[in-house]
Amino acid sequence: MNVVYDSSFELRDFITANKDNFETTLLSEAVNVKDKIDEILRFSNIDLVNNAHKIVSYIINGKISELKSFAKQEGIAWATASIELTFKLEWIQALRRTLWIYIHKFNDLSGKVKMNDFFSLEQDINNRVDMFLNTFFINYSTYKDALINEQRKLVENLSVPIIPIDDEISILPLIGSIDSNRISIVKEKVLTEVSNVRIQMLIIDLSGIATMDKEVTVELLNIINGISMMGCSTVITGVRKEVVKEMTEAGIIFGPDTEKLGTLQKALGKYLIKDSK
Repeated sequence: MNVVYDSSFELRDFITANKDNFETTLLSEAVNVKDKIDEILRFSNIDLVNNAHKIVSYIINGKISELKSFAKQEGIAWATASIELTFKLEWIQALRRTLWIYIHKFNDLSGKVKMNDFFSLEQDINNRVDMFLNTFFINYSTYKDALINEQRKLVENLSVPIIPIDDEISILPLIGSIDSNRISIVKEKVLTEVSNVRIQMLIIDLSGIATMDKEVTVELLNIINGISMMGCSTVITGVRKEVVKEMTEAGIIFGPDTEKLGTLQKALGKYLIKDSK
């Protein structure tokens, strides 16, 4: 290994003077990551090589707070870009190996590190690398969980689209399959919106629902009864024959207080025309 060395060098000087050599060694150690570096930079703006030099500087100089802060920043950036964690793990372990290659080389050339000092240095360096990894993964996981929760809330809101028609009337068009989990989301959203917005009439359109099992139908009736207690009446539209068959076979029917109309258009025509008069 051809390296730059001067007898006045401390370890940090040696690493800095051999920046290009260090980078070459790092790339040779990171077998599976090196071919992904340009791709990661292109789609996430994360510069692995320059960031590696920054991490090494913080580790060698014992800048613990800067190292933690940068690990947090990296964790959030990787979570945002959804980059595979295996790349990060391999990259940091390659960085650890490369760092020790150059520490050993510096010691061979300088003889400055005594045995007791060497063991202390080993503990300090490895602890700092491990601290970087731990901080990175904690912040990656925390931020990723937050992103997943936000996406889940968005999906839930999109799956329960309560559309206001005027100050008193709103529409809830239900589309696709409805299981026990989704109907519980519908229940929570409907009760909350009726309470907060003071909806007086909710038109629930079921034309996009092909089947409804007994448990879901019972919960739908509970929703209707619940909002009725809050002063909100319900209009059901678009019930398919398959759903009617399932409901009647299960002995479940909508009560007389729940208005039933064939289509959503009829409900809109009836109540919009009524309001316009």
